[in-house]
Amino acid sequence: MAESRILSDLIERCRNGDIEAFEEVVDIFENDIYNIAFRFMGNHEDACDIAQEAFIRVYKSIKKFRGDSAFSTWLYRIVSNLCYDEMRRRRHPVRSLDEPIFNGNNTLYSELPDDGPSPEEHIEVVERKERIQKAITCLANEYRMVIILKDIQEFSYEEISQILKVPIGTVKSRLSRARAQLKKILVKSSTKMGGAVDEL
Repeated sequence: MAESRILSDLIERCRNGDIEAFEEVVDIFENDIYNIAFRFMGNHEDACDIAQEAFIRVYKSIKKFRGDSAFSTWLYRIVSNLCYDEMRRRRHPVRSLDEPIFNGNNTLYSELPDDGPSPEEHIEVVERKERIQKAITCLANEYRMVIILKDIQEFSYEEISQILKVPIGTVKSRLSRARAQLKKILVKSSTKMGGAVDEL
């Protein structure tokens, strides 16, 4: 994850206690951080809490950031660890049946352009997104995180390896198992509903 010169300058300013620079860093990453937490936890409130805690930890620790990895890798690792820690604390998955799904720009999928699909088609799309989200929250934590990072956030295998601190082979193995389990969950859900199998 190569950092841009602008981001590198912002991080250096943050290390020197520049609050405005830190706010700019938050603006850059807040959507991605929220989306990772939301996809993992399955609801808006938990996602907001984790995102807030992640940035608090970054603010408190940024002077210790040595640059051994990219800043973004360090930040996503903090978010991943917070998600894992919260799930370990609860010892059970968190599922929300009525939470809205957000896209990469942190806007609701339900916000449609005027020339978009019909209301019926839109309902089908929203329901499909919700079924996928529910299925993701049924996965084991390590499978849930890797499928979020690869198939939703679209990180490379190498980037995920750096974020999770596991070998690339482990990333690929977890992803393969996660996709297989996700497909089984969706098939089971689809069978109950009498519909077609959703694909991520």
